[in-house]
Amino acid sequence: MATVSFNDATRVYPGSDHPAVDKLNLEIGDGEFMVLVGPSGCGKSTSLRMLAGLEEVNAGRINIGDRDVTDLPPKDRDIAMVFQNYALYPHMTVADNMGFALKMAGVPKAERDSRVMDAAKLLGLESFLSRKPKALSGGQRQRVAMGRAIVRQPQVFLMDEPLSNLDAKLRVSTRTQISALVTRLGVTTVYVTHDQVEAMTMGDRVAVMKDGILQQVDSPLSLYDKPANLFVAGFIGSPAMNLLSGKIVPGGVQVGDYVLPIAREVLAKAEGEETLTVGVRPENLRVSDDGFSLDVDVVEELGADGYIYGTLAGLDTAEKLTAQQIVARVSARKPSQRGTTIKLNTIDPANIHVFSEKTQERLND
Repeated sequence: MATVSFNDATRVYPGSDHPAVDKLNLEIGDGEFMVLVGPSGCGKSTSLRMLAGLEEVNAGRINIGDRDVTDLPPKDRDIAMVFQNYALYPHMTVADNMGFALKMAGVPKAERDSRVMDAAKLLGLESFLSRKPKALSGGQRQRVAMGRAIVRQPQVFLMDEPLSNLDAKLRVSTRTQISALVTRLGVTTVYVTHDQVEAMTMGDRVAVMKDGILQQVDSPLSLYDKPANLFVAGFIGSPAMNLLSGKIVPGGVQVGDYVLPIAREVLAKAEGEETLTVGVRPENLRVSDDGFSLDVDVVEELGADGYIYGTLAGLDTAEKLTAQQIVARVSARKPSQRGTTIKLNTIDPANIHVFSEKTQERLND
């Protein structure tokens, strides 16, 4: 096992005028499951490939344990990588695929077979060892790719969107298997995904990236409860946080025809600003007798929960096309009707998030 540290690690692709990864500083603990998440092009996969030795580090350095691996070739870094597309040899059996790296490293056949069998038992692949990859389902192929990494007994696992080729139901079951497996093995793991639900459910900590810059790194719950800026607030959470711009007035921020209460000390931090962005999670909104008015456009009934989607009331047709959509979680047994106008208020004003529109940073603790 080993720690991993990025120290001002930077990658600039030839011909590009800005870094794909810009001065990344990130410490990953021994045995920790760290997830890198962000939209396409944010630098998460490049960061992983820099750690793997597949991309050059143009500035800064990367350490695995107490070794500076910045300039080491991939084979000398003691890492194992699981790719998005499985990367299995089609002419080899499952057992041969899993043991290939050990064979190339000169590991004796008896030990090789033992390690392959141990990994197969761990992954439930014992009955598939003699099959070729074409005879396996997508989920089984991904488990073979995991097994190939496990048998190497590396210091660090690297996983680059390993579930993106699976269907939705299989993705859910496989992510729980990966989480349980990594916990059992206790190996330091860096996992890349664009799916924030995967990030929230799998990681010990989550690092959110945008445009090559690390935005925030924290536990999933802390990211959800205290996003550092507007980007993290809008990215983490499904459905996403409602982010509404409003005018600063005495006692709070006016959204539509209603003033959301904001503490005086929070408003004081917005010196020189006339408007602020307030964020409210869908589950912190309720249908009420007072609050801001919402024209209901869509109602989703999901059994246990229901979601209503709409826009602030009073907007004309052109304004509605560009208006911020508002989402509220409601009882599925008493959903509002599409086409009606309702009032929404916060369940707890303490759960209102406040952001500066100048700096995009969070203002309340």
